[in-house]
Amino acid sequence: MASQDQAFTRFLHAIADPTRRRILQVLKIRGACSIGKEVGLCACDIEERIHLSQPTISHHMRILQKAGLVEAQKEGHWRWYQRNERAIKQHAKTLRQTL
Repeated sequence: MASQDQAFTRFLHAIADPTRRRILQVLKIRGACSIGKEVGLCACDIEERIHLSQPTISHHMRILQKAGLVEAQKEGHWRWYQRNERAIKQHAKTLRQTL
């Protein structure tokens, strides 16, 4: 039970920040990445869409990954990000039940 509480707390912390919510929205809309990949968006694509620096994007992506809301796939020196829809749905369900 404690680990579920910790995971839910990480979720709440992650979505409390408006920038991270914007990143989740960008990943949901997705569209085409800059080099035509279908595996998600790279940091540079996210950067371009929300106009923040690469280090800032990386900081927020780490928090979203720790919360389980985003998954990353490394390919060469690129890292591709996509939403973890299953985790998002589960946390949304927990939030509805809690409130």
